[in-house]
Amino acid sequence: MFSSLTQRFEGIFSRLRSRGRLTEKDVRETAREVRRALLEADVHFRVARDFVRRIEERLVGADVLGSLTPAQHVIKAVHAELTELLGGRAEPLTLSGAEAAVMVVGLQGSGKTTFCAKLAAHLRERGRRPVLVALDVYRPAAADQLEVLGRSIDVPVARGEAGETDVVAILERARRTAREHMADTLVLDTAGRLHVDDAMMGELERLAAAAHPEHTLLVLDAMTGQEAVHVAEAFHERLELSGVVLTKLDGDARGGAALSVRAVTGLPIRFAGVGERVDQLEAFHPDRMAGRILGMGDVLSLIEKTEAAMDAERAARLERRVRDETFDLTDFVEQLRQIRRLGPIDELLKLIPGGAKLAARGVDVDPKQLDRVEAIINSMTPEERARPQIIDGSRRKRIARGSGTSVQAVNQLLKQFRQMKKMMKNMTKLQKMHKRVRMPFPLG
Repeated sequence: MFSSLTQRFEGIFSRLRSRGRLTEKDVRETAREVRRALLEADVHFRVARDFVRRIEERLVGADVLGSLTPAQHVIKAVHAELTELLGGRAEPLTLSGAEAAVMVVGLQGSGKTTFCAKLAAHLRERGRRPVLVALDVYRPAAADQLEVLGRSIDVPVARGEAGETDVVAILERARRTAREHMADTLVLDTAGRLHVDDAMMGELERLAAAAHPEHTLLVLDAMTGQEAVHVAEAFHERLELSGVVLTKLDGDARGGAALSVRAVTGLPIRFAGVGERVDQLEAFHPDRMAGRILGMGDVLSLIEKTEAAMDAERAARLERRVRDETFDLTDFVEQLRQIRRLGPIDELLKLIPGGAKLAARGVDVDPKQLDRVEAIINSMTPEERARPQIIDGSRRKRIARGSGTSVQAVNQLLKQFRQMKKMMKNMTKLQKMHKRVRMPFPLG
């Protein structure tokens, strides 16, 4: 989402790296370029103005003029101010009540219903027992969509009868459903409109009075730019919001909403939606997001994704096979499947320091490559996977036909596997010589 802003910042920092010292003129020019970059990213003009003023104060007021590393000082200052702009620190969603309710509001098309399912899955992973409540009585497909999503994550869904429009009555029945399922959390998917109007806000106020939600979260479509900020202000005037959720951060929007909404409304950003899948929801960390924007990566989020997706027992078994030099193509394809659980490869690349820069320079990460590799290995017999050295010319032709690829693709895979085996063998030898040295790359 922030690719264009990241490129602009990288250009600014690159020019500073060629400077021997940082002068007041450099500070003024840098501040002007940062302001232009923010405005082009659709950041609110007042937010951009105040941001640039604080950057200038940091650089001129601190002992950095005449420094031999001007780019480092500017990056540090911009990162610190971006972190503050986005909220300063993470504010995770906490629930204390035995019958807690989380009310989710927003306009139609913002991704509200999908977020409700993502939130239910997120809460269940943290020990809560949620029930999804379909309270959008105007869009018939909304309740059906919520039921489909609920089944996909094995979370019960409470909904009204056909034609029922009394959301408070539906809420009361949902509470009974929650007790029957021994649930402790209601996730309320409310009705939206194409735009803010009094009828919608009045219904939400009545529902809030009946539900007494511990949290009321506003879902904003990051693709809408500054309009998202205006929507947040309108909702905040009528409801006691406790946070914002930004959806579609994986899209092509310029990022202005994410950088403006906290400063304009004072509301913390609780979550970021980074895809359509139910597991593509991230707790929002201002410092990590600032690092991504500046092309510094987000290693902590990458580690969390890896720990959540990887099977520890399976990873240990694979590591033993590497040490015993029995790692084969069956193990290799198993590793690929675990990597795929982490999410799209191009999104993972952005979490690695320098990865965003590679993407900006046109480095192509083809997610279909993993599909081709898996198809090739699946077209092999068990013996061929265990002993790839027996794969001769005729076998390669058969594997290529079975996988819908070419003999050249099969040859390339086998060559890469041999190189990887050789590297693993060398690493194993190194570890045997230095038993205290850990393997510098993850095996699972």
